[in-house]
Amino acid sequence: MEISVYFEPADKDILYADGEFSKGMLGNIIKPYTGENSFPVLDDVDIAIIGVKEDRKNVNNEGCALAPDYVRKYFYKLFSGGHELKIADLGNIKRGFDVNDTYFAVSSVVEELIKNNILPVIIGGSQDITYANYLAYEQLGQIINIVTVDSHFDLGKDEADLNSHSYLSKIILHQPNFLFNYANVGYQTYFVDQDAIELMKKLYFDIYRLGEVRADMEEVEPIVRNADMLSIDISSIRKSDAPANGNAYPNGFYGEEMCRIARYAGLSDKLSSIGFYELNPRLDKEEQTSHLVAQIIWYFIDGFYNRKHDFPLKDKSDYLQYRVNIQKNKYEIVFYKSKKSDRWWMEVPCTADKYERHHLIPCSYNDYQSACKEDMPDRWWQAYQKFS
Repeated sequence: MEISVYFEPADKDILYADGEFSKGMLGNIIKPYTGENSFPVLDDVDIAIIGVKEDRKNVNNEGCALAPDYVRKYFYKLFSGGHELKIADLGNIKRGFDVNDTYFAVSSVVEELIKNNILPVIIGGSQDITYANYLAYEQLGQIINIVTVDSHFDLGKDEADLNSHSYLSKIILHQPNFLFNYANVGYQTYFVDQDAIELMKKLYFDIYRLGEVRADMEEVEPIVRNADMLSIDISSIRKSDAPANGNAYPNGFYGEEMCRIARYAGLSDKLSSIGFYELNPRLDKEEQTSHLVAQIIWYFIDGFYNRKHDFPLKDKSDYLQYRVNIQKNKYEIVFYKSKKSDRWWMEVPCTADKYERHHLIPCSYNDYQSACKEDMPDRWWQAYQKFS
């Protein structure tokens, strides 16, 4: 597929508003598609940056369509970090006549990139673009896990049309369904209806309160490591750090905490796409949020180029294996510890071939310790019930 037909150049007047980039800056390493050069060749590319200037389905955040070029402006001023980067910037997806046309373009581009082992980094736009990202996996026939970093679940109301606050319902109800698991990181309880929390529990989805996550940030790593697709709502960052959002709140993650989450995502061998949404330059303070999101993406890329390639799907010779029997030998949990990274996984019994990619669940040393104390790890039990 020739994906260049879906793109228009990035705005060079914004990108180069402060002049040329210094030697070693990303702006001299990653050449953006600005119209003055040809569309990037995708041979030998690891990561592709995609801008999506679409906000017609925003909720109280009109103007977030402007975000991609403002993020680029600051992203290209950052230095490479010593990595040999193989990154292409494809420009911005053309705004469709109808919003569904934009969704189709996004899903088609993401599908093509993933098929060619290129990881898309989407800079939106409103978060309903997450739905378009998900549709790419439907075309690939791949059952996936989705993780969102968000203060809400974005389920919307039963009668709600697809928008940035209801896209998750559309994903859950979409048929055929290719969602195996959903996890929310950082929801704030006073923004979430208790019925929605009960629904998440009935679906065996994983939800983590903001305070719970911030109390032990290391426990975020296995959550994110289990994702095929990650969607980050900038409003999940506290307003003092990221004011450029119509739904920004006093509480949320600190900027450096979001950078840490992004790096965890980059380190994950399983993750194959990521999106950053809801940044609204019209509401920014001295372009502070654009600069922060640029740094968050930098940390993701730094994680990507430090991947250990140690997901133990086939060859388990590079792992230490631990077997733990709990509840009077009713269950046996097999743990694997990577000799390369010291990261942990646990095996969940599964007979269905279509779930092969999901029967090894990322976990932490704390999960192993819990099992040794006869406490069933929540991650294992959630997955076990899905397979049962």
